[in-house]
Amino acid sequence: MNHKSGFVNIIGRPNVGKSTLMNALVGERMSIITAKPQTTRHRIIGILSADDYQIVFSDTPGIVKDPSYKMHESMNRFVEGTFEDADIMILVTEVKEKYAPDDKTLQHMASLDVPRFLVINKIDQAGEETILPLIAEWTQKLKFDEVIPISALQKTNTEKLLQLILQYLPEGPAYYPKDQLTDRAERFFTTEIIREKILEQYEQEIPYSVEVVIEEFKETTTTKGEPLARIMAVIYVMRRTQKAIIIGKQGVAIKRLGIEARKALETFLETKVHLELFVKVADNWRDDERALQRFGY
Repeated sequence: MNHKSGFVNIIGRPNVGKSTLMNALVGERMSIITAKPQTTRHRIIGILSADDYQIVFSDTPGIVKDPSYKMHESMNRFVEGTFEDADIMILVTEVKEKYAPDDKTLQHMASLDVPRFLVINKIDQAGEETILPLIAEWTQKLKFDEVIPISALQKTNTEKLLQLILQYLPEGPAYYPKDQLTDRAERFFTTEIIREKILEQYEQEIPYSVEVVIEEFKETTTTKGEPLARIMAVIYVMRRTQKAIIIGKQGVAIKRLGIEARKALETFLETKVHLELFVKVADNWRDDERALQRFGY
């Protein structure tokens, strides 16, 4: 039996549904998903395996058109790296999004010699009379091997997309053990889940000024002998005023954050969690090379 394998890299602008798509394809909650753009800050791998294939999906940060910080530049470098190791490249757009013909991403896509897919997401928000002209418009801009309109949220056409990926996937060995779902450790997803809850709870600039670092992750047991994960996390902000907002009046906001994050972590880790949250100020970390290296950028 021939075995197929390869790296399928997913790119696109912020908030077009890349993470939702990868989660739908892999069948696990690999990337945090909120309604706020720039949710994904790192390159996250999700692995889908069967007896005769292994697909290594790569979800990247949204392409930031005009980077404001060194963090944005780092996020864009994660995206640029995906052009170098792709066996199949997927550009995700959505029905209301426009690209200029001279867009840098399209130029990068045009230079590739691997199969290029265009995925038009969020078709549940538009009628057929919108979709067909949109496909025609896109195919004039760039020659794609496949153009697939989908709704990642409702899983419309995601199975069709998966079958097309398998058609184009080259023959090759398994790169990871067949039962592995990602290249990231539990600590990484713990920080992502806490950051997701910050994105959901706090308004405006606060979530984008925050980075989460796990200082302690210890698997132990309760007094009754049940499994327990003891997690201590530090939330770094850029200014003292932001620290006050995260904590809230008499600690109400951080307490609520702790409760929501603990619930989500217990679901993800499938064990009881004892979570402690602390807030520290790291002045202007988004433009500090040393801080960015420490935070994994």
